[in-house]
Order: sequence, then structure tokens, then C-alpha cells
Amino acid sequence: MDWLAEVTKMPLFDTHTHLNAQQFAGQEADYIARALAADVGYLAVVGFDDPTIERSLALSAAYDNIISVVGWHPTEAHTYNDQVERRLEEQLELPKVKMLGEIGLDYYWDTAPRDVQAQVFRRQIAIAKSHGLPITIHNREATEDTYRILKQEGLPAAGGIMHSFGGTAEEAMRFVDLGMHISFSGVLTFKKSEAVRQAAALVPAERLLVETDAPYLAPVPKRGKQNEPAYVRYVAECLAQVRDMSLEELAKLTTGNACRLFRWRPEGWDQ
Repeated sequence: MDWLAEVTKMPLFDTHTHLNAQQFAGQEADYIARALAADVGYLAVVGFDDPTIERSLALSAAYDNIISVVGWHPTEAHTYNDQVERRLEEQLELPKVKMLGEIGLDYYWDTAPRDVQAQVFRRQIAIAKSHGLPITIHNREATEDTYRILKQEGLPAAGGIMHSFGGTAEEAMRFVDLGMHISFSGVLTFKKSEAVRQAAALVPAERLLVETDAPYLAPVPKRGKQNEPAYVRYVAECLAQVRDMSLEELAKLTTGNACRLFRWRPEGWDQ
């Protein structure tokens, strides 16, 4: 995407948000306006079951600055079936669906048997490959198994994201070596997240992304409140400080990375 090299200033890109969650229902336009006022220009809205996928698709159809990410969350793996898969395959062909996810493993909630989670995870990696799409990974208390499955299966040629990364520098670099991007959320700003900040300092510049995971994980100074896309600015400010960059430099870097990964040039982009 050579056009990116010509752009001197870019708004921030929230690469993982759940503006489709019930907490935002009926107020989406207000939250989008708040994001734009904070110079957060682009949103990837992630669906992870039938209702949230449908709302993500509706939002990306209604707004030029929103794209959709669709997949089946590991906490829902026990409900995955042939009908779900056929529907996903159809949705992945829609023009504003740019990634498959969030997929992976969740050993914290353990709502689905772990072998079922692994099976559904592997299946969706294969589907992403067949559609030429990147993947975004949910990993909660399952780092070793997540890494093992990604290494065994291999990433789609389009790559992928470790979403809301909360691990160590060593873990981050292991996923980078597989070909993954590393996305930092409000966790980066938490007082006890020094290990995450150390990871953020070492990840190669071309693999860095920012996100909110809204309505969850609100960053400092909004911790404890409902998160929203506008708050990705606080994540970006923290990451810029960690990397010894200006916010403008960080925005151009991470938004450029996101546009390349999603293979998306926003409509009406003004160079």
C-alpha cells in the first residue's frame, strides 16, 4: 500500500473494539463522534457470535471509517457447528470484513472443553487461510497452547494479531517470530503492567498496533469506567512514551501498520 508512505499525518486506529456490545446499543453514533473528536479515525469492530457479528456488519455497512472482524470466540466454541461455519464463510466474503476473529483459547472462563476450543481454533485458522485473511487471537491463561497451535498450524499468509497483549517481552517476541503483530490495549497503562511495557519497548515497529477492547479494559486515567474507542488515545500516548516517540509519530506508525494488515484504504482518504 504505497499510498501510506505519502501520508504525513494519520488519525489513530482502534484495531479491536466491541462497539457492537449491548453497552453501546442505540448510542453508537455518539461514541463514534467522541472517537473522531479524540482523533481516533478508524475502528475495527469485532464480532464473536451471531448477534455481535450481525451488529458489526451493520456498523461497517453504515460507516465509512469502520471495518468488521468476524469469528467464533473460544468461550463460544461449544456452539460452533457446520451451520455456524457456513455462515462465517459467507460473511468473510463481504467487502468490509477484513479479518477473522477473535479466535483462540480461554482457560480462565473455561466455558467450553479445552479440546473443543483447540479444534475450533484450528478450524478457523484453516478458514482464514482459504479466504486469504489475517486472524486476531484471544489468549487468556493459555499462552503455551496458543503458541503451540499457531506454530503447528502456521499463520495465514496475511498474518495476524495477538490482541490485547498482556504477556512478557519474551512471549511477545516468540509470537513476533511466528509472524504476528502485537496489539496493546489499556493493560499497557496499568500500574502493575511493567512487563507489558517492557514488551512494548521491544516489539519491532512494523508489528505494533493499538486497541481498546472496549467496553472492557479502560486505560488509566479512565480505569474502572466503561471503555470506549476514544480512549485508545490514552493507550497510544502511553505507547509513544514507552517508545520515545511523539503521539503523531506513533499514530502514523500504528495506523499505517493496521491499514497494511487489513489491506484497507479508508474511503475518502485525503493525502
